[in-house]
Amino acid sequence: MSTIQWYPGHMAKAKRQIQEQLKLVDVVIEVVDARLPESSRNPELNQLIQHKDHLIILNKSDLADPQVTKQWLQYYQGEGLASLALDSQHGQPLNPVLRATKQLLATKLAQQAAKGIKETTIRAMCVGIPNTGKSTFLNRMIGKNVAQVGNRPGVTRKQNWLKTQQNFAILDTPGVLWPKFADQLIGQKLALTGAIKEGLYHEDDIVLFALAFYQANYPQLLQQHYQLSAEQLQLAPVDLLMALTKKLGFRDEYERMVTRFLLDYRKGKLGRITLDQVPATWQATVHD
Repeated sequence: MSTIQWYPGHMAKAKRQIQEQLKLVDVVIEVVDARLPESSRNPELNQLIQHKDHLIILNKSDLADPQVTKQWLQYYQGEGLASLALDSQHGQPLNPVLRATKQLLATKLAQQAAKGIKETTIRAMCVGIPNTGKSTFLNRMIGKNVAQVGNRPGVTRKQNWLKTQQNFAILDTPGVLWPKFADQLIGQKLALTGAIKEGLYHEDDIVLFALAFYQANYPQLLQQHYQLSAEQLQLAPVDLLMALTKKLGFRDEYERMVTRFLLDYRKGKLGRITLDQVPATWQATVHD
């Protein structure tokens, strides 16, 4: 399997701009993909914003395993990190996000109120890697389509200030990855969810990874969607891919099945799954 990496020049520039703008904001809103909460967190951004009040949004929660999402929220709470699970595509996140940010800034807001400042605009910065749904989240927050939305990574290329009707201003920033993934498993997960630009990875490798993951963790979803027999479900991933190719009428053109599988997964047709599991040490502590 080839090495997966994507760090174009505009991302390095965006990271520098984020660092420069941090002093202007009260709170940082980090939007991650609920299907891979940790793999979609940029460790460099995490280091940059550690001194700021910080809210993690597990976006696209409608595509993630709800039980595992609950575990991640509990995990972050245990780590002292404020977090929310949202479905920005179908919901309105403004009120819960406002409540969460005001809780984070309670001391500062109380100090301002004591000085007679009753109305103050909360200034937030929205950060995250590509394709976590940041633009959709922001459009829902603002109540109109002001942030450019696309079904491919790298749509947002510049910073923009956006303002809600409730004294809440948000600085939209481009999606930023990091120069080198410590584990290529992270790259595979990001490629599967569409966070890596097409053409920078072999799609068949990613589908084989996904098939193996489904077989190990969500076999019933794979079996149900493609109407697989118990015997087919036990095939090695490469043999299962060929079986699916024939089953769906693509003959020996497995590349068509690869494209079909990626579309099915990214549109949520293969069920709600989460690729990142909470740390085993946390699970052991919870169940002790």
